Amino acid sequence: MGNTILVVEDDEILAGNVCTYLERKGWEAERCGSAEEALARVESLRPAGVVADQTLPRMTGIDMLQRVLEIDPGVKVIMLTGDGRAQTAVQAMKAGAWDYLTKPFAMAELHARLEQALGPGAREPAPPPPRARPAGTGGLAALLGDSPAMAELGATIRQVLAAERRMADGQLPAVLVQGETGTGKELVARALHFDGARRDRPFVEVNCASIPAHLLEAELFGHEKGAFTDAKERKPGLVEAADGGTLFLDEIGEIEPGLQAKLLKLLEEKTIRRIGAVKERRVDLRIISATNRDLEQMVRDGKFRSDLFFRLRIIAIKVPSLRERGGDILLLARHFLEVHGRRYGKPGLSFSPEAEQVLMGYYWPGNVRELRNMLEQTVLLASRDTITPDQLALCPGLAPGGGEGNFEDQEGGSQPLPRQRANLAAAEKALVVKTLERTGWNVTRSARLLGISRDMLRYRIEKLALARPRLSH
Repeated sequence: MGNTILVVEDDEILAGNVCTYLERKGWEAERCGSAEEALARVESLRPAGVVADQTLPRMTGIDMLQRVLEIDPGVKVIMLTGDGRAQTAVQAMKAGAWDYLTKPFAMAELHARLEQALGPGAREPAPPPPRARPAGTGGLAALLGDSPAMAELGATIRQVLAAERRMADGQLPAVLVQGETGTGKELVARALHFDGARRDRPFVEVNCASIPAHLLEAELFGHEKGAFTDAKERKPGLVEAADGGTLFLDEIGEIEPGLQAKLLKLLEEKTIRRIGAVKERRVDLRIISATNRDLEQMVRDGKFRSDLFFRLRIIAIKVPSLRERGGDILLLARHFLEVHGRRYGKPGLSFSPEAEQVLMGYYWPGNVRELRNMLEQTVLLASRDTITPDQLALCPGLAPGGGEGNFEDQEGGSQPLPRQRANLAAAEKALVVKTLERTGWNVTRSARLLGISRDMLRYRIEKLALARPRLSH
């Protein structure tokens, strides 16, 4: 990690002034005009800090902040807002901002905040991945694992990349990446892009489930001024932003039938028409989509167009679940333990043999994401150098059959995990309450630590009848 500050601001004059001032103060500064561009740069650049405007085209600064912290939880983000209300500042801080400034602000004040956030020892660089691997964070090097399932996945990706290099016209085929939630489908998409022929062109990611259905079309295809009530200016869409590069459509199974037809036209004709426009625009892009749903069943049920399905899956890649990866569980667990240990100032942590046995026997319904987030909480709460089974913040109630998963013992036999049916509800409640208290009842951060979605955590808060305690005066 260097001393680069990423300035995310669509006002070119203000952004230029901020970058110029920071460079005079000895920082390296780089400007991004949109949240999408910033997210791609955070992934590849790993900046020391981010200064971001709250009001950005297509995505709010707070939404971008949450995505940035998913990519790099240790980065310090300072939000800029033209809204002086305390509520806005509270929202930014709850979302994980290190600090905020209200416009107009003094450059010296921004510099002082950055010095406070990123002074000596404020943040250590992330450790290298286990074992000797090629440098880089966006390609195959990011797919950690030595299991047969991962070896097969890597071989498939290399075959696709080799075939694409031999293509004369450069029109890369669509790829459908399938796998359970948390398996790393986005990493596969990034490997195909950043190790492929379009590595130097844009990589634009769209989560189709996170954008309301009635807004998704405008986000993808853009609109002209006056096309609808809130269209006060012309806006290009994310498809145009990905022109020349790759458009990654995550959660593709969530798009509405009407938009499916327009997406099919894009795939077949490589043209788009902004909402409210008369002329079509030609685009050159490669589409990678991903889903954790059974699209074939959705086609049979009439919920997904068969012609679109076959256009999206010219190449199909299946990402294995963590349960299928055997020894990769411990390889990844040790890696995440080291990463989080360095981040929280607890180097040298290790697992006891009993803890490793539990890790190998757990069902991992949330896959690699659950493992990573669970170990972040484990490290955060660790009071000893050796992690024992009681310190692992697992959620056995999420496994099929009520969490009665099995593990292989030293002699290869199968033995049940300890039964906790009587105390499961109490243990679950205690874990949720403890996590919420640790984060000041920040649902987003708590869900990340627990390795579950925000919606699932909200459901459990309601199910367990939990209420945030009132502050005493």
